[in-house]
Amino acid sequence: MAVDPGLAFASVQTLAAELRRGAVTSVELTEFFLDRCEQIGPKFNAVTTVLRDDALADAVTQDERLKAGEDLGPLHGIPCGVKDLLATKGHPTSWGAAPYRDRVIDADAAVVTRLRKTGAVLIAKLAMVEIAGGLGYQQANASFTGPGLNPWDASRWSGGSSTGPGSAVAAGLVPFAIGSETWGSIMSPACYCGLSGLRPTYGRVSRRGAMALSWTMDKLGPMCHTADDCGLVLNAIAGPDPDDPTAAERDYSYPDANEPGSPFRIATIKGSADRVQEGVAANYRAALDVLGDYCEFGEIELPDLPYNDAADLILSCEAAAAFEDIVRSGEIQEMTAEEDRWRMYSDLATPAKDYINALRVRGKIQQALDKLLKPFDAVVTPTLVAVAGPIDRPFREWAQGFTSTDIGGAGNVAGIPAITVPSGFGEGGLPTGVQFVGRAFDENRLIAIAREYQQRTDWHMRHPEVL
Repeated sequence: MAVDPGLAFASVQTLAAELRRGAVTSVELTEFFLDRCEQIGPKFNAVTTVLRDDALADAVTQDERLKAGEDLGPLHGIPCGVKDLLATKGHPTSWGAAPYRDRVIDADAAVVTRLRKTGAVLIAKLAMVEIAGGLGYQQANASFTGPGLNPWDASRWSGGSSTGPGSAVAAGLVPFAIGSETWGSIMSPACYCGLSGLRPTYGRVSRRGAMALSWTMDKLGPMCHTADDCGLVLNAIAGPDPDDPTAAERDYSYPDANEPGSPFRIATIKGSADRVQEGVAANYRAALDVLGDYCEFGEIELPDLPYNDAADLILSCEAAAAFEDIVRSGEIQEMTAEEDRWRMYSDLATPAKDYINALRVRGKIQQALDKLLKPFDAVVTPTLVAVAGPIDRPFREWAQGFTSTDIGGAGNVAGIPAITVPSGFGEGGLPTGVQFVGRAFDENRLIAIAREYQQRTDWHMRHPEVL
């Protein structure tokens, strides 16, 4: 049975319903998305490895289970992809870096194992910026797979460091993907590519088997077509892990009937849209109008703390410790981006006292943000200051003149959750986004706000014309 091409951009909920009513099988869906990964993936530099044989064998099993009445939940039989910093047994795990392009880690990451337990079918490892951006890249071409290309305009960037997950979901190569974020690497590609992306609370999802860039800031999360899908995927991958000491001893369930409903209490940040691209600002104001139908607003200012400096110091010091060996071995000279070949030398020279002081400041940041956010269900801001920039120009050139609030650095260094959803289109017909940031372990509250927003808008239903 031929798969309806429109299903390339369908939500997990829609695909699950089609499977259960017998309109399509997991094998048919898997073949359909495998073909798209192989035929379309190279156009956007989105895929590192296609797992055809394993995926088809797994899909047969999932169909047999469903036929026998064994339903593992909404992800059962649904194809997916993961960022290539998650280990997959028997297949290369490259970390986006040329020295590791053929390296095989003979075990599955915890997230991969958990996806398999819910019946999801892993069909592809997805491209990423080399070493997840920890070497200080300053332009799009920072991966041996080439720059991540945006399906809305292939001359524009898909966003880093989860370039492949952003491109792949937006181009309809996979229904959902797992990305990682240390500082913006889920939120940025999700926004640039017109997706819903969820950055969970630090510790919500086990990182066992994932590349470690920053032990105290790395987070794994879903990139999907809808906020609701983000909740379904998070439900599959979240929870304690005795083999990961950083995984929180907290169970997670989505949806959660105990979450408060409308009206939600939302805070805006004073001046958050003052120095952003015109289309971003206009779409943000329109989003506030929609939110006003079911939210109550207040306005806040972030406390005067060195959010970005602390985040940068912690990230660079921990990355230098994690990857000192590639400097010593000389493998760092094999990196694609020229600037990635030298930045870490300076990071290795950072005094220990600076790192320790940054950790002390982080404690103050966490306390200040939690106190600030406590009266609210979420803070809302534009996700990014501009639409995706051209792949042939350094970031500093096309982002010049625009300034965001410090909520991105603040949220990541504090380890609190956020979700971004599409808010319309700006310059060049490219997607813009609006983000909701909340207190630690309040993912369901953020998803509920974003889900309601998507019930009142259709931006998440738009998709690029991909041939």
